[in-house]
Amino acid sequence: MGATFGDKLKITVFGESHGGGIGVVIDGLPAGFKIDTDKVLAQMARRAPGRDKTATPRKESDLPRVLSGMLDDTLTGAPLCAVIENTNTRSGDYGSLLTHPRPGHSDYAAFVKYGGANDIRGGGHFSGRLTAPIVFAGAVCRQILESRGIAIAAHIQSVGSVSDELFDPVSIDGELIRRLNSSSFALIDESREDDMRREIESARFDGDSVGGVIECAVTGVPAGFGGPLFGGAEGVISQALFGIPAVKGVEFGAGFASAALRGSQNNDPFRVENGRVVTETNNCGGILGGITDGMPVVFRAAIKPTPSISQPQRTVDLERMENAEIAVKGRHDPCIVPRAVPVVEAAAAVAIINLI
Repeated sequence: MGATFGDKLKITVFGESHGGGIGVVIDGLPAGFKIDTDKVLAQMARRAPGRDKTATPRKESDLPRVLSGMLDDTLTGAPLCAVIENTNTRSGDYGSLLTHPRPGHSDYAAFVKYGGANDIRGGGHFSGRLTAPIVFAGAVCRQILESRGIAIAAHIQSVGSVSDELFDPVSIDGELIRRLNSSSFALIDESREDDMRREIESARFDGDSVGGVIECAVTGVPAGFGGPLFGGAEGVISQALFGIPAVKGVEFGAGFASAALRGSQNNDPFRVENGRVVTETNNCGGILGGITDGMPVVFRAAIKPTPSISQPQRTVDLERMENAEIAVKGRHDPCIVPRAVPVVEAAAAVAIINLI
């Protein structure tokens, strides 16, 4: 399984949704750096389940227990290993899934790849539960980045048909970044929250789910990081983002909208401002030729609707090799987007720290 990301700083995620615990090993962290554990726990709480009616009612404290790599909140230089115990599992809800794969889930593909040996409970190693260790890793990495003047923030750009404002791609206010970093329902225009919650509640009432888009910005990244072709900054960031199970699309800057523009509209004119080169617009999302250009790195990730829904769906019986029907039991998010915001930030942090 491809559970490891990074070359200069490597993270390896382990565990399964209903196993004894989940966790991460981070190799390559600098010795002597002091970690603010309260800030780490604040990020973990933003992702944790059971704290909002838009999320699964499964409650987990998501308190990481550090086994190595940190002494008195200071990194020792050894691999940092943290474990998060699973304390609230109901594995009986998943008894029939090995033979009746859920539409939209990894069940069938994993059954074929691993010969039926995969842990099906709660999605096993494919579960969104595995994003908790990613948030821990990102919370550590972003503190190192912040010490170098690099800040990361994301918000719910849309849920279903309801949209938030977009970041100003050229200038992103530090106070806005701080506000989004501490929010459990992160929005630029907070007046959109009620409409988004109604959209989510409508899907939940129908036994259904709804997806959305998360927009993320990274400020303070100097020009010159990344490279052409396969070493490009977009590729590194995208690889980290696609490690989030629900992500189905990524775009940078103007993204797909740039396909409808002319070059004169899409190009970002340069100018000198306060002794440094900047661009007047930022349709490239802060990356040119795979290399950062010093402007904010801005991207969006498309989050699919949660595939576990209570409505009856068509599937197959793999034992009898005949058509069947399934209604998914268990506790699931009607919308994963609000809880995925800190996960996207964390993936960005792990990617950016590898780039620089």
